[in-house]
Amino acid sequence: MRLNLQTDYALRMLMHLAVNTDRLCTITDIATRYSISKNHLMKVAHLLGKEGVIETVRGRSGGLALALPAEHVNIGKIVRMMETDLAIVECFQGDGGECVITPACRLKNVLNEAVTAFLAVLDTYSLDDLVRRNAKLRLLLAEDAA
Repeated sequence: MRLNLQTDYALRMLMHLAVNTDRLCTITDIATRYSISKNHLMKVAHLLGKEGVIETVRGRSGGLALALPAEHVNIGKIVRMMETDLAIVECFQGDGGECVITPACRLKNVLNEAVTAFLAVLDTYSLDDLVRRNAKLRLLLAEDAA
């Protein structure tokens, strides 16, 4: 299983914001720090803002900030929000797809159990768990370290 780029960028953006809670961060700053696409980050920021996970402040001195304390940002929820399709095989789709063994296949249940377990593990972690007492991450992401 592989998370899409949008999910990866969302988690990285959230970690950046969690490390820099004392200021607004710009998309340009985050894109530069990670060497990733500013355009992709703008889409991610829009979605996270729409969902109430981050606050977006427009204007010359604007930027992004967490809308919730880091301990209230659940990693499993973020992954579900950003992943458009957790159907890892075609038989997860409503119509069963094209596979001829779908009516007799037990693999679908095993894979469904695996995805459920994956998400259940992510549900046990918050954004705070990723950044709290993580001095190395703070050194890498703190805006004043740039």
